[in-house]
Amino acid sequence: MRVVKENKKLILNREISWLYFNGRVLQEAGDKHNPLIERLKFLGIFSNNRDEFFRVRVATINRMLKLDKLPSDNSINPKKVLKQVKEIVQSQEKVFMEIYEELVGELAVENIFIINERRLSPEHGDFVRKYFQEMVRVHLFPIMISNLQNISSLRDRSIYLAVILGRKKIPGEEDYALIEVPTKTISRFLILPPSGQKKFIILLDDVIRYCLSEVFSIYGWDTFQAYTVKVTKDAELDIDTDVSKSFLESMTDSLKQRKKGSPVRFVYDDSIPPELLNSLMSKLNISNDDPIRGGGRYHNFKDFMNFPDMGRENLKYPPIIPLRHKDLPLNESILSAIKRKDIMLHYPYQSFRYIIDLLREASMDPHVLSIKATIYRAAKDSGVINALINAARNGKNVTVFMELQARFDEEANILWTERLQEEGVKVIHSIPGFKVHSKLILIRRKEESGDISYAHICTGNFNEDTARVYADDGLLTVDEKITTDVSNAFHQMEVNYRPLKYKRLIVAPFLMRDFFMRVIRNEIKSAKAGKEAWIIIKLNNLVDATIVNKLYKASQAGVSIRLIIRGICVLKPGIQGLSENIEGISIINRFLEHSRVLVFCNGGDTKYFLTSADWMVRNFDNRIEVACPVNDKNLQTELRRMLEIQWSDNTNARIIGPGEPNQYRKTTGSPIRSQMEIYKFLEKELVK
Repeated sequence: MRVVKENKKLILNREISWLYFNGRVLQEAGDKHNPLIERLKFLGIFSNNRDEFFRVRVATINRMLKLDKLPSDNSINPKKVLKQVKEIVQSQEKVFMEIYEELVGELAVENIFIINERRLSPEHGDFVRKYFQEMVRVHLFPIMISNLQNISSLRDRSIYLAVILGRKKIPGEEDYALIEVPTKTISRFLILPPSGQKKFIILLDDVIRYCLSEVFSIYGWDTFQAYTVKVTKDAELDIDTDVSKSFLESMTDSLKQRKKGSPVRFVYDDSIPPELLNSLMSKLNISNDDPIRGGGRYHNFKDFMNFPDMGRENLKYPPIIPLRHKDLPLNESILSAIKRKDIMLHYPYQSFRYIIDLLREASMDPHVLSIKATIYRAAKDSGVINALINAARNGKNVTVFMELQARFDEEANILWTERLQEEGVKVIHSIPGFKVHSKLILIRRKEESGDISYAHICTGNFNEDTARVYADDGLLTVDEKITTDVSNAFHQMEVNYRPLKYKRLIVAPFLMRDFFMRVIRNEIKSAKAGKEAWIIIKLNNLVDATIVNKLYKASQAGVSIRLIIRGICVLKPGIQGLSENIEGISIINRFLEHSRVLVFCNGGDTKYFLTSADWMVRNFDNRIEVACPVNDKNLQTELRRMLEIQWSDNTNARIIGPGEPNQYRKTTGSPIRSQMEIYKFLEKELVK
């Protein structure tokens, strides 16, 4: 077989691959199989994703350009990438607006109307004015544009109305003002009184437009024109390395600096008069050379993630009730159940409440000595953290590794740190440059046979909010070799990441890439010997070039590889002579595919792993990550069946491979929507 030499052209640019992923989210908004309001929410998810993309990835590329700093491997050309990003974003924006207009029309067919301030009836006008006076006005603090200091005066990701103030009696006399639309404190959507069968919604932006006279008339202004503008800022943190400061203090200072981040995108209503736009850009020190874009009347569609349900069940996904687990009977000890056998939970198909119940049980059990947990992102009102606090109050030795560098959750995690410390919980933080991304809980209990440890190793965060929509897997075990390794992992975090030896766990940043490289080499060796050789890889992102090139070599050797990658995939499947033995799909649907599962043929002695780590440079080299073997044969069978269901998806799976991106994968037979089929599979297992 012809061997293709390594070439950077065989690695898809990660930013472009990410935009393809977000394009799949946009496809869900356009998919008529999804309920109408859910499609609007997908528009919100798409918009929110794109904001974060600009705040993080585009901001990073801009920094490269400003510092004239290229990657050491010359893997990307920043100017070329930004040009491609701009083209794809513009193309997606056109599709976005077409879908939005289509959805507004479909809502009207359902007698639900999104109207603006120009279409208000007198009765609705009175209702809006009363709402404005009682709920909105107190949150408005206009800034005269002539007084605007600089870009730091505007909040990242907020939308503003740029208002032209005029006087009817003095034509030509004008002034300009900015008003932040307070969507952080008030819903973006106001439901108006119905008229017969018709229901009406007005956006908060238009409520303010309708009532501008109540803000400015006392100054003699009586004509108003308002246009939406928005600034997206660089969200990367520059962490102070002053050794006299604690890491908590450094993170707090860095978060204050984030608010002054450089603009990475400026968007505006393209009907805005040039004079107002130029005045605003001048004050914000934004030039035409910066990333600026005209758009429609409305921005910040991320708020559509919380679009009201309007009391119409048929316009939403039918509710899915989390299943009980067959090995965890109600009102029985979870610790006892784990001691009997390894147990695996699959969220959101099964309830995350089991983990909170486990921690509650441990907090009150007189024989439990200590509890340790890693926290990366916690729920807003976290039952997990409350259970850990309760354990401390009950005299348990509780240790929490709180990751302060969890992007966009830094402030929340600082507040959780303070609360935990107030309650006597020992809190440990990472050091700059490293993150603890592993998802571990360890409970040590004194029993007749001696101390026994109970571990929970998960692919996703201990967060009951996201566990309702993120599909993750978690292993509960008392396997002594695994629990000893989990204990060592916590010890490693406490001693600034001094490498330790592990018997079962594969831990980054010291071991993980090398371990999986060896496992792939083992499959290559089997294939060359004419033996069965295959790999199944389910991840959020596949980016690490070293691993990708090893997978190419495995394909060339005849190893059959299946990829189920939700997000970024820089590997190019299906290229003759390089990757024709690699197939890839991406599944986007109701739940966010977040679990990471790896399966290797291993000469017939199949190996299964759950992992917190995507295959990315940052996960291998700059994070504490854990991959855990799944040894129980029944659990292996369960995992394999779930993977096979996903591989058979012919409704929501898109092909990763040659040709146009995001082509739906079609197969013969009945439609298979894998997420619903997995729910049915686990439901049948419960009946058994």
